[in-house]
Amino acid sequence: MFVQEEKIFAGRVLRLHVCSVEGAEWLEEVPEDMTVEKLKERCLKHCVPGSLEDPKSITHHKLIHATSEKVLTDTKTVLEENIQDKDVLLLVKKRAPPPPPKMAEVSAEEKRKQEQKAPDKDAILKATANLPSHNVDRTVAHHNMRDFQTELRKILVSLIEVAQKLLALNPDAVELFKKANAMLDEDEEDRVDEIALRQLTEMGFPESRAVKALRLNHMSVTQAMEWLIEHADDPTVDAPLPGQTSLEAASEVGASSAGAIAGPTLEADGEEPKDELTEIFKKIRRKREFRPDPRAVIALMEMGFDEKEVIDALRVNNNQQNAACEWLLGDRKPSPEDLEKGIDTTSPLFQAILENPVVQLGLTNPKTLLAFEDMLENPLNSTQWMNDPETGPVMLQISRIFQTLNRT
Repeated sequence: MFVQEEKIFAGRVLRLHVCSVEGAEWLEEVPEDMTVEKLKERCLKHCVPGSLEDPKSITHHKLIHATSEKVLTDTKTVLEENIQDKDVLLLVKKRAPPPPPKMAEVSAEEKRKQEQKAPDKDAILKATANLPSHNVDRTVAHHNMRDFQTELRKILVSLIEVAQKLLALNPDAVELFKKANAMLDEDEEDRVDEIALRQLTEMGFPESRAVKALRLNHMSVTQAMEWLIEHADDPTVDAPLPGQTSLEAASEVGASSAGAIAGPTLEADGEEPKDELTEIFKKIRRKREFRPDPRAVIALMEMGFDEKEVIDALRVNNNQQNAACEWLLGDRKPSPEDLEKGIDTTSPLFQAILENPVVQLGLTNPKTLLAFEDMLENPLNSTQWMNDPETGPVMLQISRIFQTLNRT
């Protein structure tokens, strides 16, 4: 008996369950080597009689594998699409693409966008040309909108003077400032994270170099290690940070003065030294010397500016590098000397601050004076004192009074 070759090598026949979106269901027996397009033709003949008369009918439909939710490719075979016996297929009509917008619709959309567009300066001037003009004192308006941080510095200078006078009236004034000095000695700002330092020294880095790296990188061990590796061959790697020498010297002066004010010292005739508290205030302030950002100092000095000029610029501009650079390139106003000027003590703002009970109570606390001194020299520390339970309420009241008077 003669058997056709294709019958001998025919693929396995699969029984597939097919569903249409109209709800029709039937079984299709198809060989593995049948293309998806041929299978789609058979499905259309079954559920949509006469549909093949339109050649576009096949391209307007698609078969989807129900389990994988995959759209089957027309040119691939059933085997290539990895369809198994008893799988379920969905016959779905493709969604027609949206028609392109007509010219009239495009014009309407553009018109709508133009209507929603904000007016430009010329349109505003044209619309307000017939309105009566009023003489506005722009100097006063600008003064009323002045920056709180700029004005805060003047307020702090004057409040420090008031706090010193109030604390000097306290019979336990010297004892209070012994406590104040102890607070300064415990200040974490000058400390180096011991754990971070130990990690770096255990890696083999010299301690002095590791301390410098940690201070430059805000106590981040990873960044400090990267800095140490990067500057390993730098001849200036062990040089002190710009401004650090003078700061350490100031700290030593302050430290040595701590013992000097441990108690009321008496002269040979048994009287207290003249203006002892004034000297104590000066010594405390020396402990609070301005700390310039080392990275900003290095960056600005690399531009060719002198170290002293750079530190002055950073002090005037609250350690902001970009603002300090503009100050150095500009008219250098305000000057460092201007920072020592306080607010007009007869102004309504200062009088309102002094009349506030919370501020009055805070000015009798030596910690408030220390906070004022610290914010004066290191404005970036303001957040720390705003969050402090003792000094935070005082700063909050000063801010509220300023904002209230500023609006009026």
